[in-house]
Amino acid sequence: MPLNRRRFLTKSAVTGAGVALAGAAAAPAAEAAPATPHRKHVKRYALTVMGTTDLHGHVFNWDYFKDAEYRDAAGNAQGLARISTLVDQVREDRGRRNTLLLDAGDTIQGTPLTYYYAKVDPITAEGGPVHPMAQAMNAIGYDAAALGNHEFNYGLQTLRRFEEQLHFPLLGANAVDAKTQRPAFQPYFIKRFRVPGLPPVKVAVLGLTNPGIAIWDKAFVQGKLEFPGLEEQAARWVPKLKSMGADVVVVSAHSGSSGTSSYGDQVPYVENAAALVAQQVPDIDAILVGHAHVEIPELKVTNTRTGRTVVLSEPLAFAERLSLFDIELVFARGRWSVESVSAKVLNSNSVADDPKITKLLSDEHAKVVEYVNQVVGTATETLTTAEARYKDAPIVDLITKVQEDVVKAALAGTEYAALPVLAQASPFSRTSEIPAGQVTIRDLSSLYVYDNTLVAKVMTGAQLRAYLEYSAEYFVQTAADVPVDVEKLTNAGGRPDYNYDYVSGLAYDIDVAQPAGSRIKNLTYGGEVLDDAQEFVLAVNNYRANGGGAFPHVASAKEVWSESTEIRTRIAEWVTAKGVLDPKDFASADWRLTRNGTPVF
Repeated sequence: MPLNRRRFLTKSAVTGAGVALAGAAAAPAAEAAPATPHRKHVKRYALTVMGTTDLHGHVFNWDYFKDAEYRDAAGNAQGLARISTLVDQVREDRGRRNTLLLDAGDTIQGTPLTYYYAKVDPITAEGGPVHPMAQAMNAIGYDAAALGNHEFNYGLQTLRRFEEQLHFPLLGANAVDAKTQRPAFQPYFIKRFRVPGLPPVKVAVLGLTNPGIAIWDKAFVQGKLEFPGLEEQAARWVPKLKSMGADVVVVSAHSGSSGTSSYGDQVPYVENAAALVAQQVPDIDAILVGHAHVEIPELKVTNTRTGRTVVLSEPLAFAERLSLFDIELVFARGRWSVESVSAKVLNSNSVADDPKITKLLSDEHAKVVEYVNQVVGTATETLTTAEARYKDAPIVDLITKVQEDVVKAALAGTEYAALPVLAQASPFSRTSEIPAGQVTIRDLSSLYVYDNTLVAKVMTGAQLRAYLEYSAEYFVQTAADVPVDVEKLTNAGGRPDYNYDYVSGLAYDIDVAQPAGSRIKNLTYGGEVLDDAQEFVLAVNNYRANGGGAFPHVASAKEVWSESTEIRTRIAEWVTAKGVLDPKDFASADWRLTRNGTPVF
């Protein structure tokens, strides 16, 4: 299907362009300009806005954890090198001067490539390298990008250095200085599109990020930055943009469309607020949606105040899709106005890598491949996460054992040294495997895919019981006489795997035949029924410690120690020191699933 459309058309010419517009969703009838005789000389302009989101460090279609080209069952491809090819095609078809390229955040965290240039060969070092994501996005020619929450994972120094290396603005209208309440990043970006013989079309892009940053990266932002809600900040900024003459208002929002939150009531804002922004704030034409990692080719939301339709689109994460917004404008009575907006996504598996991106970053890629293939130990048997979400798996026990050992050593000689140390961990991946034989950094990195750090919190037995009950809500209630389908046993209510926790050092059953809130049975410590008053130290990742997932008690619990070294690094250090990875050194039988007291497996 041809993408090409003339940019500046009389009304009669538009009528003849129907074939080229085939496939684009029709604009609501209420928004179409009336076809009256006195408007036959009305001039039009067609603008295309392209968007990516949640790139998470994917430059190439490469899986660093498998040391091979990326493949999945759906045939998807990943990487900015593919996106670059798609962008070039759209620019050629639509006219580069009639396009805008945006991103909706989560750029500098997510792969060993981004970790390497944050920690191993950091961009913050004197004379340090230019971040590969900055190099790629500059070369592709992005116009603006919104801040994502993962931009803050490596601290403000890394983020600010990345910002300096970009040739386009990093937007965050609701990332404000904690003292002055003024924007700490550029709030918006305006671009003018020339139209022969008529005033330029002014397009304003407002960047919004996620309020959850205040929780998830509290260690880096507390007392420095605050993150008000998306709706209130959009309501503040959009009228300003219109008063500055914006003909089109596009929001790039690192926030999903579902209206849900994963942080409970710890922050008085909605995490996934993009559709709420569309509903509540007038004069927005399109929203590039991010954060949720779902594909939304086109979502139409009616603004409750004006009755106008706002079009939302979210391209699939990791550069697997490119969103296209086609915006038609009409010039009448001395001004431009938006006549219609439609959206769709393009699949990056339909094109090859752009050779200019391959050439630009082949050296950086090769360095990271060499780094992740370093051998750090030997495994006596294969360890896998394939069943870890419903069976107590030794590979997750490795995480909890490392965390216990690190915290015990850190607390030695302190007033908390006598408290028992427990540890929390989640089955992040369903495909991670540490094969028997040589163990590499990439094997261990695939086990712990996030850049979380370690925190020690003091919690009571009663609080830990509530913590486990909350975690057990992850399982779908399954009657004792019903066959168990493991594919339908987990993720109740859409809860992701990373919000299900093991807790080491305790023994307990999870009775999935019981309703949520009444599932933890036979909870013991040291062979005795757990004393609700007893105090423990819980070794927990910083995401959970700060309230991520809204687990009870942990965010408000007393913090007695924390560090900035990633848990992934601690695992590699532990394995390197041991030399041999043997389950007898870390595996423990802590929990099992039951139904009315009978083990499920």
